[in-house]
Amino acid sequence: MTEYGRGRAPEPWHPEDPLYGDQGWTGQATQQGQVPYAGGQQQYPQEPQYQEPQYQQYPEQYQEQQYPQQQYVPQDQQLQHQLHPQHQQLHPQHQQLHPQPQPQPVYDGQGWDTGQGQQLQEQAQYQAAPVDPYAGAEPYAQQVAAGYQGEAPDLYTTPEAFPPPQPPGRRRAEPETVDEPETEEGEESLLAADADEEPPGRGGRRAGRGKGGKGKGGKPKRSGAACLVAALVVVAVVGGGGYYGYSYIKERFGATEDFAGSGSEESVDIEIPKGAGLGQMGRILKEAGVVASAQAFVDAANANPKGKSIQPGVYTLKKKMSGAAAVAVMIDPTKLNVITVTEGMRNSKVYDAIDKKLGKPAGTTKDIAQREAKNLGLPAWAGTDPKLIDPLEGFLYPTRYDLGKDSTPESLLKQMVKNATAKYNELGIEGKAKELGLENPLQAVTVASLVNAEGKNHDDFKKMAEVVYNRLKKTNDVTNQKLQFDSTYNYVKNQSEINFNLKEAQAFDNPYNTHFVKGLPPGPIGNPGLEALTATLSPDHGGWMFFVSVDGHTTTFTKTYDEHLKLVNEFQERQKQKNGG
Repeated sequence: MTEYGRGRAPEPWHPEDPLYGDQGWTGQATQQGQVPYAGGQQQYPQEPQYQEPQYQQYPEQYQEQQYPQQQYVPQDQQLQHQLHPQHQQLHPQHQQLHPQPQPQPVYDGQGWDTGQGQQLQEQAQYQAAPVDPYAGAEPYAQQVAAGYQGEAPDLYTTPEAFPPPQPPGRRRAEPETVDEPETEEGEESLLAADADEEPPGRGGRRAGRGKGGKGKGGKPKRSGAACLVAALVVVAVVGGGGYYGYSYIKERFGATEDFAGSGSEESVDIEIPKGAGLGQMGRILKEAGVVASAQAFVDAANANPKGKSIQPGVYTLKKKMSGAAAVAVMIDPTKLNVITVTEGMRNSKVYDAIDKKLGKPAGTTKDIAQREAKNLGLPAWAGTDPKLIDPLEGFLYPTRYDLGKDSTPESLLKQMVKNATAKYNELGIEGKAKELGLENPLQAVTVASLVNAEGKNHDDFKKMAEVVYNRLKKTNDVTNQKLQFDSTYNYVKNQSEINFNLKEAQAFDNPYNTHFVKGLPPGPIGNPGLEALTATLSPDHGGWMFFVSVDGHTTTFTKTYDEHLKLVNEFQERQKQKNGG
């Protein structure tokens, strides 16, 4: 016996075959002479026919045989191939003498009509097809010819048709599928090798799998390489996140790493930029190997009362210092690897400071300044008067200069001259000098240096500048255009004495000694600051001619010589009492 009763013997349809009838479920019944889903199709009445007893003898035999579900073929065409030719031609007398009894519906264990009662009626209704449509072709894979004239086409055999209906006991919802992009031909999934296999009873449903590894609905197999890459990405993300998470928790909540002691013998220069907070300072120190962790430095700075007063600049520190040891060095301004030029400071002191900070022999920077003065960036109006003691005097601008590993005396001098020149240009010193009746801008700087040396504050500076301008006037017959500033005598002597012999000073012949010469000295006697410069360019027009500091702190200005002598006598008496005389 071949599939679905095809063979030499006249075997009936098996009652459990899902393609035999469907009278027990609503909307899907296949009546006699009816083609499913062919609305308006002509129906053919059933004629009584002769039924031979031997066609009902084998119900148990056929119940044991299982039929895999195949391509749906209309019942009328299947019956044509099932019936044996000798049983399809019934004798007329038998039809008259033995009318066919009406069969009773037979139900299976699932409660739906098997259609066995109508089986023999339908067998005798149609004539066998003259040609076997299945010959030479794949069974149930092609559309067969209609069995009789007027039959509607089988809608389940077209490519775009819905799948044939299933009995109620075998129906189940199809899982929803999502179209996925096609993969390369031959790629196989590492994760879903057998996930999409269907049960054996669902034969024919995977017949559409073809090139590219697609099954039902064109769903491709997943790429093994893509899955491997995805797995590696997940591992990398999880591993990296775990590492950084562990580092963060350890740094945030773990014990702070810190060195012990004042550090090793190895030193390193650390530059702290302006505006840096404690956290940034700690990170800079950690990167340089000075402290074990930034947090150790921050904790030590917060614990120190002066920890927040650390100034920016360059510090020479040792490696592997504890946070507290690093803070102790950095809160001490003298430990800064910097040079600070104060307002009014003379060049001689600046040179000494550079030699000391850079570890140079004494006099190194002074020699470079005198030898390379023309190559250090002085402005053209700086002058080349041979009477100048130091051409760079007044051009080493007062501010702080950070020292680094590459710092040299020459580089520092160039930076100081550059800053001074820029500030003078900003103040418009050339134009102001002409307005004040001065011969050149260098004289304006010289006046500012005198004002800075003699005054105590900005108010003093403005009055002091007025004194200078009034004594330089040709109409000055009190001092005969002599300034008589003690600071000029001290500059020549490279000293800072208040009590010195006035007669000796008046007799000392030197172009810088204003007790001896008239007018201004050849050049500045120091490096004036910004307040002294602005006061010089905008003096107080109070007519002041004299000044004296009686207590050493407050400067008193007078317009007449008599007032001045009275204050001078008071000052001398105070000095005698102070010295025990």
